[in-house]
Amino acid sequence: MFFSIVIPTYNRLPILQKCLVALSHQHLTSPHTYEVIVADDSSTDNTVPWLQDRPFPDLRYACQSHQGPAAARNLGLQMAQGDTIIFIDSDLVVTEHFLQAHAQALEQAQQRLRHDRLFTYGRVIQTHNFVDPTSEPYKPSDYSAAYFATGNVAIARHWLEITGGFDPSFQQYGWEDLELGVRLRKLGLKLIKAPAAIGYHWHPPFTLDHLPQLIKQEQQRGRMGAKFYLKHHTI
Repeated sequence: MFFSIVIPTYNRLPILQKCLVALSHQHLTSPHTYEVIVADDSSTDNTVPWLQDRPFPDLRYACQSHQGPAAARNLGLQMAQGDTIIFIDSDLVVTEHFLQAHAQALEQAQQRLRHDRLFTYGRVIQTHNFVDPTSEPYKPSDYSAAYFATGNVAIARHWLEITGGFDPSFQQYGWEDLELGVRLRKLGLKLIKAPAAIGYHWHPPFTLDHLPQLIKQEQQRGRMGAKFYLKHHTI
């Protein structure tokens, strides 16, 4: 497998740096290989100048006007050269066995099911620890029942091409990955859990200073939820 790891980002340079360092230390066995693609959504925090220095040999990047993560992931997908796409967020720090775990889960599922109408979903652990994100243990609250979520997912490229990728009209926070999941489910793709493909999702501990941004984020989530419902009349 040739993995293309697609990472949308917007003003997250400090944690993006940790994300990319972790991806540069992967223990991936031959013949598997990988590349990393960062799609920047018009960051203003020196993300692009840092990427221009080409800090890692297998890293490529692209920039777009501020259109949201759905369009950024589509941009990364257009650049991707791999046959298998992994989507993670730019605030996710993975273990050194992350890619190998996805590769093994995909291969084992394909052998068992005798088809590739599937994708793997890794484990996401929430953490406030910026210094050492991967030290956080798994907690019951980290469990996710989502069918398709782009925090940590691997899927054959051709299924994304069949669906047309993410709907770029989801320009604000939330729902764009769940919306694509509805279309993938209609194609009969099976969710395969890959608990050994671990990513640590960093976010700062809550303070009152964060409240205005959190309110704005939830307002956006509500608008995108309404858009989702208008497109897919489901419960």
